[in-house]
Amino acid sequence: MIKVLFVCLGNICRSPMAEAMFREMVKENDLQGKITVDSAGIGHWHQGQPPHVGTQNILKDHVISTKGMTARQVKYEDWDEFDYIVAMDEQNMQDLTGIRKEFNNVRIQRLMDYVPNATKENVPDPYYTGNFQEVYDLVKAGCEHLLQQIKEDYNL
Repeated sequence: MIKVLFVCLGNICRSPMAEAMFREMVKENDLQGKITVDSAGIGHWHQGQPPHVGTQNILKDHVISTKGMTARQVKYEDWDEFDYIVAMDEQNMQDLTGIRKEFNNVRIQRLMDYVPNATKENVPDPYYTGNFQEVYDLVKAGCEHLLQQIKEDYNL
């Protein structure tokens, strides 16, 4: 089983959006038995809370469910459990390397690193910007390219 973890600051906006969207893409590609997906936040502030209403609304507009999703904090053990840890921005990357410096068998990259010729390196936090549409568009592009990369890497 290929395991993907999306990470943002609080796990209520960007990473749950990516989790829900990627889960839908996995389903559309009939890969549910091969790929699992989760999300987590660097901080603990929102643990147990559902995704931000802005994330819920834009996903609902695209018929993508967030049912049952709740925020959690990144754990040290995630480096051993997941094959891909996908950060939303450079600060998340720095925070992740601060949590655990040594690891094997896990790829840690920013989501936009998977998008060839991306116009942005980081997915901005809509908790602060309020621009959930921009984030949706960036996350969609990143998830599409990440899934394509996984399909190529694992001959799916």
